[in-house]
Amino acid sequence: MQNYDERGPLSISGYLFLVLLLAAIGYLAWPLVADPSNTTNVVFLVPALVVSVILLLGFYIVQPNTAKVLTFLGRYVGTDNNEGLRWTIPFLIARQTVSKRLRNFESTKSKVNDATGNPIEIAGIVVWRITSPAASVFGVENVSEFVTTQGEAAIRALASAYPYGSSRHTESGALTLLGHPNEIADHLQRDLQDRVADVGVTIGEARISHLAYAPEIAAAMLQRQQADALVDAREVIVDGAIGMVDMALRQLDEKHIVDLDPAAKAALVSNLLVVLSGDHSAHPVIQAGAPTDKF
Repeated sequence: MQNYDERGPLSISGYLFLVLLLAAIGYLAWPLVADPSNTTNVVFLVPALVVSVILLLGFYIVQPNTAKVLTFLGRYVGTDNNEGLRWTIPFLIARQTVSKRLRNFESTKSKVNDATGNPIEIAGIVVWRITSPAASVFGVENVSEFVTTQGEAAIRALASAYPYGSSRHTESGALTLLGHPNEIADHLQRDLQDRVADVGVTIGEARISHLAYAPEIAAAMLQRQQADALVDAREVIVDGAIGMVDMALRQLDEKHIVDLDPAAKAALVSNLLVVLSGDHSAHPVIQAGAPTDKF
């Protein structure tokens, strides 16, 4: 794609030229006002008025945060970023207005498979602006439609590059769409900026606005998440229980509270693990006396 470097326009301040034009019209009109009966003055005034009207067509206004892209006989000659009244060569110089204000759009919800193959729904918000008016005018037919289409493509590509969320099947520390929103937003912004750089557009912000499992697997994935969370919690509980059992046995030996043979230690370890790892509170059974046999 051809690069259109921003350059200064073939234009000058319209206020200065307006003053000069009014002074010239007054100078030419004064003989007619002073001596209306002199037809010679009228003959000279008509061409002056025609020239003045032609020159008036060269005025144009540049609104704040907008620009005028100027072309001379179909060739790009510059971009006017100066606010206010401006003047350029009439007829030969075409002016096209380009807004440099911030714009944004929210993509439609798309169904796409994430990196692990699970169907998800995803949508995003993109904030952008035109920073090179010439490239946006000559580089693409419709810059707004182009940015929207590229934004949709970038969001779908992002969803396919990362898993939805962390699980026992994902690598430890791996980026996920759900767990690392800032990193994912930076990736989306960089990818989209690369896609639209040639048309003079700068991406201010791009991030995910909607993220969910597809309805057909949402219930199953919720159960899997609950199961993963339960397994992780059990691992923590078991690790803690083993540490507490080891501490209890060491303190019993160090303080000589009771001497336990291997069978008693095994029974104690089993009972403590059951109590510490169980889902419910322990209900101890106190033996009040020696059991008796009844016949």
